[in-house]
Amino acid sequence: MNLQIRKATSQDIEALIQITKACAAFMIQKGIFQWNENYPNREAFEHDITRNELYVLQEANEIMGCVVISTLMDEEYKSVNWGTPDGTNIYIHRLAVHPKAQGKGYAQFLMQYAESYAIKNNYRSIRLDTFSKNPRNQKFYELRGYKKLEDIYFPKQSVYPFHCYERIL
Repeated sequence: MNLQIRKATSQDIEALIQITKACAAFMIQKGIFQWNENYPNREAFEHDITRNELYVLQEANEIMGCVVISTLMDEEYKSVNWGTPDGTNIYIHRLAVHPKAQGKGYAQFLMQYAESYAIKNNYRSIRLDTFSKNPRNQKFYELRGYKKLEDIYFPKQSVYPFHCYERIL
C-alpha cells in the first residue's frame, strides 16, 4: 500500500468532485441520502483550499480520497454542548474515499493522519458530524473513540439530523 497524504491544490478539485459524486451515488444505492447535488460542491473545496485545510489521499499518483482538517467552527455547531472548550479543537469535514477503494483502510488512514495532526498541534479534541441514517459511518467513528453528543440539521442536505461526535485527546 503506497499511500501518501498531501495538501490539496486547485488542480485537485475536479478529481475530488468526481470522488464525492461517486460516493454520493454509492450511498444513494444503499438508501443513504447524505450527499446530493448541493453538497459537497466546488465552492466548498475552493474554500477549503483557500484556508489550507483540504488534504488528499493518493495511491500511486491517483487521488483516492480526501479530508478537511479545519479550525473553523460551523454556525450549526455553536448550539452543541461539546465536552471541551471552543477554540481548542479541530473539525473534520468531507471525509471521502472513492467507492472502488473502500474497504481497504483508506478512511482509517485519513483519520489517523487527522488525529495525529491534532495531537501534534496540541488540540484538545476532534469534532465532526455524520448522517443519522448512515450507521456504517457512526460505527466507524465510535470504534475510533468518538462520543456521540447532540444532533444538528443541514436542511439543504436532508430533513434528517446529523449526529455530532467528539473525541477528547
